[in-house]
Amino acid sequence: MITCFIRYQIDPFKQEAFAEYGKAWGQVIPRNGADLIGYFGPHEGSLTTAYGIYNIENLAAYEAYRKSLAADPLARANLDFARRERFILQEDRIFLKNISLPHAPRISP
Repeated sequence: MITCFIRYQIDPFKQEAFAEYGKAWGQVIPRNGADLIGYFGPHEGSLTTAYGIYNIENLAAYEAYRKSLAADPLARANLDFARRERFILQEDRIFLKNISLPHAPRISP
């Protein structure tokens, strides 16, 4: 399993547009083969940094997922929305693997 971290630099005056964008991915990403952890927008601190995070089996599965996204009408509409509204200023993507597993059980206070 690998995790895709997408770091976005967004227009701080268009946070609501980015939230709409993230909500749409909440429908699109799972139905195209990835396990969405979530889209995260600014809450406190930086008003220009946001993230999208999802798990996928491996890079081969990622390639199949990308092909599936390209054919998905809601995915295309969401990308068109981002291009039209220009709320994403920069997007960086990195694939990481969880090296801390297995985790110990959480201790309740």
